Amino acid sequence: MTRIVTWGQYRESIGDRSGLFAALVEAWPIETALYPGSYVDLSPSTAIPSVTYVDTDARAAKYFADHARVRGELDGRTRPGAAIQVDFLSSDYTRPLAVTDGSVDLLISLYAGPVSDHCRRYLRRGGWLLANSSHGDASLAALDPTFRLVGVVECRGGRYSLGADGLEAYLVPKRPEAADGDLIRRAGKGIAYTRPAFAYLFQSD
Repeated sequence: MTRIVTWGQYRESIGDRSGLFAALVEAWPIETALYPGSYVDLSPSTAIPSVTYVDTDARAAKYFADHARVRGELDGRTRPGAAIQVDFLSSDYTRPLAVTDGSVDLLISLYAGPVSDHCRRYLRRGGWLLANSSHGDASLAALDPTFRLVGVVECRGGRYSLGADGLEAYLVPKRPEAADGDLIRRAGKGIAYTRPAFAYLFQSD
């Protein structure tokens, strides 16, 4: 039997990322988001009106199927206007999703692999990609001329902040020869930077 894993339990291991998404919404007009590899991390819905979560994990599917539990965990934690629509797709994000191309403002890629390689199609023109370099997605986006770095996310003591100053100091490889998309994809991890951040925010052309 597949046991229920809740967002509350997951927060105990990864922390609460709600402040991260609050900072994004305060800075940018984000109304819709797609979160491939989400597992049961509900934090985007505390700030964003419409979020579609995607995962192949049976525990995530069972959790999101319990709408009352999901709503209960969001109760008292959302900003005004957030969590209007909370959807879940039990799908492999590397295959076509039941999502309209060019329909989302924010694509979230946190510890989930090369999300932008497979899900860029769903991002609207001028939309944003939030990525970290754990599995290489931020490193790949940094090499993509159609993405522009517009912010960096720092996390200190469990508190998130979004900055837009001094961006030229970020995403500078310690080893320039490592900044190769094919190498990054084969390794399945990001490259080392002279000044790392928790995550990076890119805007698409």
